Amino acid sequence: MFAVIKTGGKQYKVAAGDEILVEKLGAEAGDDVVFGEVLMLGGDKPVMGSPLVEGASVTGELIDNGRARKIVVFKKRRRQNYRRKAGHRQHFSRVRIAEILAPGSKPKAKAAAKTEAKSEDKAPAAKKAAAPKKAAAAKKPAAKKATTAKKAAPKKAAAKKED
Repeated sequence: MFAVIKTGGKQYKVAAGDEILVEKLGAEAGDDVVFGEVLMLGGDKPVMGSPLVEGASVTGELIDNGRARKIVVFKKRRRQNYRRKAGHRQHFSRVRIAEILAPGSKPKAKAAAKTEAKSEDKAPAAKKAAAPKKAAAAKKPAAKKATTAKKAAPKKAAAKKED
């Protein structure tokens, strides 16, 4: 079975076990990712969305985040002494597709247990992390005193010559 998903403004044809490079996702390596925008499901009974297939989703595991190779952007206007050179490295996320869920199907027990365990682990960590932040906010250092700048001495009046 395969699916066509949409993420980062692009469409990808994926199957279970595939590794794809997508626009950077806001997750860490090892996190589970769910793509809800499924445009088409293929296999024995193809299902086309209009535009999305209702209730279908694709789950995967984020392997790592990285940056692509540098591309050189060079602009030139001939005979105008105009040249501009810049480089760009695109951020990406590498995702391994775990399973494709058709409308009305349930995730595998292993994947469901894994997501539940991660959500339980994250909740206490969030509470623990919030407590030190509050303590750090309470221990604000005293404001620094403004440095005193030396004032220039007033100019002496020029002595008048007596003739």
